Amino acid sequence: MRRLTAALVAAFVSLTPAAAQAGSRVGHNPVSASFADTFADPMVVRGDDGFWYAYGTTDPLREGEKVAHRIPTARSKDLKHWTYVGDAFTAGQRPAFAAENTAFWAPDVRKAGNHWVMYVTVTETTVAPGASAIGAATAPTPTGPWTFVDTPVVAPRPSGDGGWWWTFDPAQLVTPDGRKFLYYGSYFGGIWVSRLTADGLRTVGTPTRVAIDNKFEGAYVVRRNGWYYLFASSANCCAGPTTGYSVSAGRSRDPRGPFVDKLGQSLNVSRAGGTPVVAPNGNRWVGTGHNGLVTDARGQDWLVYHAIDRGDPYLDEPFGINERPMLVDRLDWIGGWPTVRAGAWASDGRDSGSAREPRPGRPLPAYSDEFRTAAPGWTWVRPDPAVTISAGQLRWPVQDADLTGTSNNAGVLLRTPPPGSWIAETKLTLPLGEDTVRNYQQAGLIAYAGDDQFARLSAVAIWNTRQVEFGHEIPYAGSTSYGGTIAGTPGLTTTWLRLAHHVDPRNGEHEYRAGVNRDGRTWTWGGVWTLPADTTPRIGLVAHGGATPAVTASFDYLRFSRW
Repeated sequence: MRRLTAALVAAFVSLTPAAAQAGSRVGHNPVSASFADTFADPMVVRGDDGFWYAYGTTDPLREGEKVAHRIPTARSKDLKHWTYVGDAFTAGQRPAFAAENTAFWAPDVRKAGNHWVMYVTVTETTVAPGASAIGAATAPTPTGPWTFVDTPVVAPRPSGDGGWWWTFDPAQLVTPDGRKFLYYGSYFGGIWVSRLTADGLRTVGTPTRVAIDNKFEGAYVVRRNGWYYLFASSANCCAGPTTGYSVSAGRSRDPRGPFVDKLGQSLNVSRAGGTPVVAPNGNRWVGTGHNGLVTDARGQDWLVYHAIDRGDPYLDEPFGINERPMLVDRLDWIGGWPTVRAGAWASDGRDSGSAREPRPGRPLPAYSDEFRTAAPGWTWVRPDPAVTISAGQLRWPVQDADLTGTSNNAGVLLRTPPPGSWIAETKLTLPLGEDTVRNYQQAGLIAYAGDDQFARLSAVAIWNTRQVEFGHEIPYAGSTSYGGTIAGTPGLTTTWLRLAHHVDPRNGEHEYRAGVNRDGRTWTWGGVWTLPADTTPRIGLVAHGGATPAVTASFDYLRFSRW
């Protein structure tokens, strides 16, 4: 399995003694390896007996196992060594409103007086196929026995188009004055919050949407220094070796929002914000998402989440259930904002510290182009005669084409990058408007080793949202695997994009980190994708995804600088 090398740590990470000391208190990830190959959507609570209890989503626990464990439960004294203690529910146990074929996902367990309450996603109800709900069960101890409440906490919710909103991923919050709230929802419908009754078993009043649909799921809210922090996951949870799932955060003075990120951007608008908490960082862990949070006796916060080992992404290879073991890493608060291991993100047993953001150094004009004329050095994959260059801009009408899967009909305009470590930057103007559906019009930068081997950083319309996606496609098991991580928020029309490149000296892999700037001043650095050592990726531009309605991408330059 691949790990961060010393050179990559030097590039991404600077270690402080305090960080190293704190990071040593939890052992090698994945912490669930002693009892499970996969333990998705984890959350952890501390019992009255001093043990920590972890709960995961319905899945087999081990490769080759044919049993779907209905909320598997584990116990630990130190957050490091875990023992499986059984399943919350038996095979036939379900609430009255649940269909026979239901699964239970994303548990959330809380102490309530002298008993415990577990909220779960009930994936199938008796209302209609696909009509999910939030159910609850109670127990005298964290390990049960659990008894379902026979009415849903959140009933199935019609979407208005003949379908049902995804009523997934419950998470409870109790405010200092004793009010209880429940957060729930997913990509189809967005994330909502409702007030709970005192016993926590029913919602009351009118729900409030706190995060936009088609971007966020997996809500978890904590209160710190008078702020309520909403943690939410973005991108595809389950794309095997290219899963880009990641966590970002916003905060509010009120548990009902509005939640905004570090730059003041709302999480509940088309160009939704989100300050990165954890994302793929270039080591073996991808798909770093769906978190809980615990605080130990020393006051240190820990993020509990799942991830996918890109070298072993599935139960029952080559394809099957995505294998998502549980990870636990230190959560730091820097300038009032949470980030895993001070920005170094998922640990892999040997690296720890606080990340340094890539910063451009000496300009490299011999590799750059300001688009004043048709400069030499460019090569095409599938030339597009509609592209024009003049007056400091390359203009490219967005093509009705794509690069993912077997499509491979989009044009790609490429240059040879400098050797070594560097940062490539472009200034992109792409007027995609607000809210309307323009799937999947996009433009941006690409690191290209072939039609089935690339990392593409683009401002893109995804249904009603506008996002900056860092997409990745690689060959896998005789086919291709594509996934993406959300790197940031695009500007209203203009967005600055960066790819920071580093070669791993141990194995020669090319590593690319995504940077996004929406105001011309402040950069947000997102996740990392890698391309193999035996490739020679070029860097270039793309503009594709759909020609209707017509829109033209304008690039002001492609500049390289030393990192």
